[in-house]
Amino acid sequence: MPVVPYLPDPVDYAIPGFVVLVLAEMLVARLRDRRRFCPKDTLTSLSLGLGSTVAGLLSAGLVYALAMWVYQFRIFTIGFAWYWFVLAFVLDDFAYYLFHRAAHRVRWFWASHVIHHSSQHYNLTTALRQTWTGFISVSFVFRLPLFLIGFHPAMIFFVAGLNLIYQFWIHTEVIGRMPRWFEAVMNTPSHHRVHHATNPRYLDRNYAGVFIVWDRMLGTYEPERDEDRPRYGIVKDLGSFNLLWAAFHEWVGIAKDVWSAPDWKSRIGYMVAPPGWSHDGSRDTSETIKARWEAREQLRGDSWKQPISSSSVGDRAGAPSQAA
Repeated sequence: MPVVPYLPDPVDYAIPGFVVLVLAEMLVARLRDRRRFCPKDTLTSLSLGLGSTVAGLLSAGLVYALAMWVYQFRIFTIGFAWYWFVLAFVLDDFAYYLFHRAAHRVRWFWASHVIHHSSQHYNLTTALRQTWTGFISVSFVFRLPLFLIGFHPAMIFFVAGLNLIYQFWIHTEVIGRMPRWFEAVMNTPSHHRVHHATNPRYLDRNYAGVFIVWDRMLGTYEPERDEDRPRYGIVKDLGSFNLLWAAFHEWVGIAKDVWSAPDWKSRIGYMVAPPGWSHDGSRDTSETIKARWEAREQLRGDSWKQPISSSSVGDRAGAPSQAA
């Protein structure tokens, strides 16, 4: 067992910076576009963030105990040299990518993650809108392989805190695009705006935490387009600022669907299939939404490819055609 150095929670030290940046963004929004902030929405985000902190404190001991139990079966014993921290940071970010992708593709994980996407605004307070039920959805399982490899839980939780700090600043519309080389490697506000958007083009894209290269490598990358500005929220918006509903509405939905499902196969589907799945195909998933949008885009493209006759020019210009 390696000697474990004292590793503080880096998020604790970042909180004052979070506060300063939120206030600065509010000031910029007041000068440029006040619609970027809604007082009720901001209060909801802050309250959900506080609730998430409390929930995290209540479950932290159990998660750490589980991590230490898994760690005893490690393949290697990795020390605390600086280069192991670098490797741990990169591997933990990949584990986050896998979790994040599952959180959008498996309804059980989505039930916890949806709280982060439930705001129709996109600002730094949205970054604080975090889950209350991460322990229930067992999202921590994605980091267990790192403990089996031989990274000490203290190291992984430390670099995970750094990852969380990085993700804070990308929740803003104040910053446009970063330099091209940075956009190619790192997650940025532009990339993450795509992730939070409900536009069909952008659904289920850009899962990165820190490094956008995971999305580029694994086929989930989509660039932000000026002609298709992101619209934020979830496909079926909450329509409420109620904290309990925001935190638990998808769990309620799962319970109702499982209760009314016609068979066990459907019950399991309502828990592990993608959000929007239904046993009779009566609801929309991101795939069906994208398919309809792509069909419309194809029709629109085909219509512009049609040869233009003198009569059609007359019709489009508002002049009488020959048929008239």
